Amino acid sequence: MRKPRKVVVVSQHYPPDHSTTAAIMAAIAERIADDAEVVVVSGMPGSAQPAAPGRPVVVEIKNWLPGKAALLKRALAETLFTARIFLALLTQLKRGDVALTVTAPFVLPYAVAAAARLKGAKSALILHDLFPDVLVMAGLLQPSSLAARALRAINALMFRALNAVIVIGRDAEKLLLRYGGMTQDKIRFIPNWTTLAPGYRPVSPDNPFRKAIAARFVVGLSGNLGFTHDPDIVFEAARLLQGERDIHFLLSGWGIGFDRLKEMQAAAQLGNVTLVERVADDELAALLSSADVWLIPYRKNVAGVSVPSRFYNLLAIGRPVMLVSEAEAEAALTVKENQLGWVVTPSRPDQLADAIRLAAGSLASEAQSAAMAERAVAAARTFSPERALGSYAALVGELLGNRDVERTA
Repeated sequence: MRKPRKVVVVSQHYPPDHSTTAAIMAAIAERIADDAEVVVVSGMPGSAQPAAPGRPVVVEIKNWLPGKAALLKRALAETLFTARIFLALLTQLKRGDVALTVTAPFVLPYAVAAAARLKGAKSALILHDLFPDVLVMAGLLQPSSLAARALRAINALMFRALNAVIVIGRDAEKLLLRYGGMTQDKIRFIPNWTTLAPGYRPVSPDNPFRKAIAARFVVGLSGNLGFTHDPDIVFEAARLLQGERDIHFLLSGWGIGFDRLKEMQAAAQLGNVTLVERVADDELAALLSSADVWLIPYRKNVAGVSVPSRFYNLLAIGRPVMLVSEAEAEAALTVKENQLGWVVTPSRPDQLADAIRLAAGSLASEAQSAAMAERAVAAARTFSPERALGSYAALVGELLGNRDVERTA
């Protein structure tokens, strides 16, 4: 008797890991499990789960997780993990199955696409970051270097092998279509979603993150600051505004960019800057409610390369966003289309400081502040988990049904 087709979700990060990628992949796997058999192949210690009705089976692959700052060790660990995943998929995948993965680590999709092709399975990639563009953007690779050209050549083969590519930003399509192996009918736009229930949270005088700050207007920064982010522009804007007592910076997060912020503050000791380490999930709503506007600072050339997942939760609590990026980037498009905040040119701390002054003045009006909060919450409701996860389930259903992937409007 022929076994039913299944979906194999491949992710290095999966609960009990608390990263955004882990939460996204778990939500997708659990939603798909409502309609099909799902096996998750995970690289996270403690993630293994036995079979249960309507739940994904989680198979844990041995993995070594060095710190993000240890680049050589991290590269070796990710290579070993990818090799183990490839071998595991040769066992797990059968003809007609669907393999779904994500771009973390960046070598993982190559192994998944190759294994799926060898086994006669379909494959789909959730494109969170586009390589080598991310490495070029971060200054780790030159655009015309041998390594960058080699990665683009491998990408062309991978995109030809993939049956679908899920983009979380509309700006990625233009970059993807540069590859000969990529066609528009393979591309699906499914944005990420809010993890906090949309609803305006006013600033409370009892807010634990706000009550020690005397300034009237608080500029917040929260989340992972990786290679694509620019901590320097934030700190330099704070330096330019240090004489304005009504404006204060509340900076929280983790990653190499946050380490850089801590180094700069240790040296400068700016009185208008407060640093807070990464907060627990149950404190996130309180943290995001503590600021009047939230910063997302990108380096140059972010368009099509990376989309900030934190963006949607900032809207969910009813706060405007100040985005440092090109105007054609996905988050910038959403900000402009819905009048949700300000977009600032990368590498221009003077412009960022001016935009913060402008925000502090305009949001002093209760009417303007309330209108922007209402627009932010309304936009957040369109980025619901039900809508996004339903789109993932529909795509996987098409692939399992051996039908051509139709591009959604």
